[in-house]
Amino acid sequence: MSNNETIVKFNNVSFEWEPGRPILDEANFSIRRSSKITLMGQNGAGKSTIFELIMGDSKPESGAINISSNVTIASARQVIPRDQMDLTVREFFETCFKEKTYDIDVKIKSALDITNLTVPLDRQIKSLSGGQQARLLLASALIQNPDVLLLDEPTNNLDKAGIAHLTQFIKDYPKTCIVISHDADFLNSFTEGVLYLDVFSKKVEQYTGDYFSVVKEIQNRLERERMKNARLEKDIARRQEQANFFAQKGGHLRDVSAKMKKQIAVLEQDIVEVRREDKTIRDFKIICQDDSGGDIIVLDSVTIAKNHKFVEKKVNVRLTKKERLLLVGPNGIGKTTLLEKLASGHAKGEHVKEGTQISYYRQDFSNLDFNATVYQILQKAMQDRGTEQTMRAHASGFLIDNEMLKTKIGSLSEGQKGLVAFAAISLQRPGLLILDEPTNHINFRHIPVIAKAIDEFEGALILVSHSPEFVEQVHVDQILDLGKFLEK
Repeated sequence: MSNNETIVKFNNVSFEWEPGRPILDEANFSIRRSSKITLMGQNGAGKSTIFELIMGDSKPESGAINISSNVTIASARQVIPRDQMDLTVREFFETCFKEKTYDIDVKIKSALDITNLTVPLDRQIKSLSGGQQARLLLASALIQNPDVLLLDEPTNNLDKAGIAHLTQFIKDYPKTCIVISHDADFLNSFTEGVLYLDVFSKKVEQYTGDYFSVVKEIQNRLERERMKNARLEKDIARRQEQANFFAQKGGHLRDVSAKMKKQIAVLEQDIVEVRREDKTIRDFKIICQDDSGGDIIVLDSVTIAKNHKFVEKKVNVRLTKKERLLLVGPNGIGKTTLLEKLASGHAKGEHVKEGTQISYYRQDFSNLDFNATVYQILQKAMQDRGTEQTMRAHASGFLIDNEMLKTKIGSLSEGQKGLVAFAAISLQRPGLLILDEPTNHINFRHIPVIAKAIDEFEGALILVSHSPEFVEQVHVDQILDLGKFLEK
C-alpha cells in the first residue's frame, strides 16, 4: 500500500454540539497513510470533537467523512471516563474489543510493556496515579494495533522518562498517528504536517512541515492579515472623511459622496477577519487567607506505593506562609493519593492549622461538580464577597464569557475546566494551596500568567508538576523526593 494513499478525508463537514454552538463549518482536509500529524487549535475549538467524528462517535450535520475500507482506528483519550473508574485493569482492556478475546492477558502485557507500565491486572483503575492512567489510556489504543492512532494530550501526567518513551514510540510507529498536545517540543520531534482548527472560522487548514515551522508560518500569515487590515482601515477612514465633507456641500458633490460610500463598502468587504490565536488570560492574584502566622501544615510521615504495597515513611516537612514544597517522584509512587488526603485533611502524619482554607487543583477536576454550571461554581467560590458583576468581570479575565457561564462543567473541554478551576481558586482565599499537575490541558500562552499568580501567592503551597519549565517559574523552598524511599 502506498504511503500517499488518503485514508481519512473530510468533505465539507459541518458539526455543532447544539444549536448556536458550531464546531466545524464545511471543513475539508485529508490524512495520508503512515503520516504523523499534529492537530492544533485554541482551547475549546473542537479538536477532541474531530477525533470523535473520525471514530464515528459523533456524526456530522452535513458533508461526508470518508474512511478507507478496512482501516482500523483507536483513540487514547485525555482522561478515563468516570463511569469506568471502578473497572479493573483487565476489565478496562476488555472494553477495547467488541468480542471476547481469549488471550487478553498476553495482549495486555505486550501493550503495557510498550508504555513502560507494570500494574496488577486486577487493580482498580481509580487506584492508579494520573501518570499510570495516562499510560493505560495509551496502552488501550495500542492493544488494538490500529491503522490510525489518535492521541489526545498523551503527555499529560507523564514524567520525563514517560514522555521520552512515548516520543520514541511515535517515531517508530509504522502507521498513521494524529496527536493533540500543548507540548511544543514533543510535537516538533515527530510532526510531518499540521491540521489547524480555527475557532473563529470553524475551518481546518492543512500545512506540511514540522510543528515549529508551521506555527511560524501561521504567525506570519496573521501578521500579514493584520497589516493589510491596517492599510485598508486607514484608506477607508480617509475616504469616509472626504465623503462626509462632500455630502455637506450639496448638489453634484452629494452624488460624488454617494459613489464614494459605495466604494467604501467594497473596501470594507476586503478586510480580512483576523484569525487571532488564543487570547491570553489576564493577570490575576490568589489572595491569601488572613492569618496570624505559624506552621500552616506539618507533615511527619507519608505513605508511598512500593512494589504495589503501601509503606509509611518518616519525613519532616513544615510550611509557613510563603513557603513552597515541590513533591516529586516517579509515576505510581503515590503523589496524587497523598495530595488527595492532604486536601481532605485525612493524610496520616498530617497536621493542618485549625481554620486553614485549603484550595485544591485536582488534575482530573473531579472535585468540581460536573452537573453544576460554571456560574454556580464561581458563585460558590466567591462566598458573597462581591457582586454578580464582580464575579462576571473576574470570569472574563479567564476567557469565561456569558455563554460559558451557563455551561455545565461536564460539557467543557479539559482546558476550559482548568481555567474554571483557577478562576474558582483565585476567589477562595486559601491559606494552603495544593496543585496537582496544574499545567495539564492548559494552553501554553496562559502558563506564564498562572505561574506568576502562584509565585506571588503568600500562603503555603504544595506542588506536583512534571513540567520543569513551569517549576522554574515558581520559587520552591523545599523538595520532597518520594523516589528516594524506593532505594531503601
